[in-house]
Amino acid sequence: MRFWGDAYDVSVNVRDWVALERHVSGRLRNGDGFSLATINLDHLVKLRTDPRFRDAYAAQDLVVADGNPIVWMSKLAKRPVELIPGSDAILPLTRIAAAHGKSIALVGSTEDTLQDAKVYLKRTVPGTRVVATIAPPMGFDPVGQSADDVLERLDAAGADMAFLALGAPKQELFAAYGRGQLDSVGFVSIGAGLDFFSGSQVRAPAWVRAIAMEWLWRALSQPGRLIPRYAKCFAILPTEIAHALKLRAGSVSDQPASER
Repeated sequence: MRFWGDAYDVSVNVRDWVALERHVSGRLRNGDGFSLATINLDHLVKLRTDPRFRDAYAAQDLVVADGNPIVWMSKLAKRPVELIPGSDAILPLTRIAAAHGKSIALVGSTEDTLQDAKVYLKRTVPGTRVVATIAPPMGFDPVGQSADDVLERLDAAGADMAFLALGAPKQELFAAYGRGQLDSVGFVSIGAGLDFFSGSQVRAPAWVRAIAMEWLWRALSQPGRLIPRYAKCFAILPTEIAHALKLRAGSVSDQPASER
């Protein structure tokens, strides 16, 4: 599934959970680094206005669909992809790392949250090795000296994969930057997933997620922050639906111009 605008062109290049496992297993097994982003409507809003975010997305190796609107539009375009939220990918990817004897690091949030998440992961996935928990300071620059400090700690700890809970666009910027510095580390942007494990944030119940209403649950829980964000997301839907219909009709290519 492809999304594009005046200055960006992004494709969901990992279409389902099976493909995600195959890609990540292969890279971890071979010691090859990667960066993984989870595209959603909020990211499409940011891509329209943030040049640094566009550059960071262009540098991602793997892109999955995070959000039901992305999945629905892929079906409309007859290019179906599966829903793979960053928070839901943590446990499967941790299992893959453990199966290959690889280590992980947790980056973002607070130290208390990271320690609680570490305990949860080790209890839930036998063989998990968490070699670093890093809570960057306030004002963290994802491409500056503070980013270099985090990368030095990841390198010293021997981390093979790092879960980034920094929020967009910082986590994608840091993933792209880190990918260029540590070429054997997998950087995975996962949003608030670690907060759910630690209990510092409460995720919508499973039945709410099952009816695709998690966005409403979140909006009602943090209206001041999230209602304006979701309003911007709804505003771009007509354009994105038009793009999906163009793909369905075959009037545009599946591949970004850079890949043709």
